[in-house]
Amino acid sequence: MVAPAFLRPLLAAGLLTLTALPYSVAAQAEPTATVPASCDNRDFLAKQFAFENGGSKADVPVHICGTVLAVSPKAKRTRSGWHGYFYVAVTPSISIRIVSGLDEMKAPNWPWVTKGDQVEVVGRYYYDSIRRQGIDWTHHGTGWSWPVPGYVTVNGHKYD
Repeated sequence: MVAPAFLRPLLAAGLLTLTALPYSVAAQAEPTATVPASCDNRDFLAKQFAFENGGSKADVPVHICGTVLAVSPKAKRTRSGWHGYFYVAVTPSISIRIVSGLDEMKAPNWPWVTKGDQVEVVGRYYYDSIRRQGIDWTHHGTGWSWPVPGYVTVNGHKYD
């Protein structure tokens, strides 16, 4: 199999192997009902790289893990309810914003995550621009616009 041009730098850097791609590049246009069964930061990085290099901007399911770098100490109310925010390092130099829908999650009062915690996150990766991207739908619910239930595991304790 020949790798698409946008994946070749990741392959050359050893950050990705063709066998690590659980989805076809053509399938990115529609979210799938599946997500990797275990943490797969390489899958996330490949999707992020594709978005940043002109690929489809359709939301996709991801399953990442890493260390919490920063936490917003106060929840914020948006038009879709209360949300908590934190950043996770998926590599030593790449982090991603996690958006937790607190009204939907079975979790204690915010913040229930702290800097240095080890987390695993399943949710919807959205990419609006290089500065506006993150993972949301990190709760158990699904809807007409997103079919994949998510969760956040913090130091072994699952919140969904």
